[in-house]
Amino acid sequence: MKSNQILLIVLLALSLIVLLQNIQTASLRLFFWSISLPQLILTLLTLLVGFAVGYLAATMTRRKTAHRQP
Repeated sequence: MKSNQILLIVLLALSLIVLLQNIQTASLRLFFWSISLPQLILTLLTLLVGFAVGYLAATMTRRKTAHRQP
């Protein structure tokens, strides 16, 4: 296994532990919306958005460096 795969597995395991410990209800207020949902779902959505933003940033950085190389 590559070190990247091991790191990903460890991060996913830690994320799962944190998610399972947060099952109480949380209230999210954003601008004029107010939503009450389990903290587990809110944390999961935050993690997914973070992974997506990180993936997009890494992809855009790779494309920029690929275009610069002769």
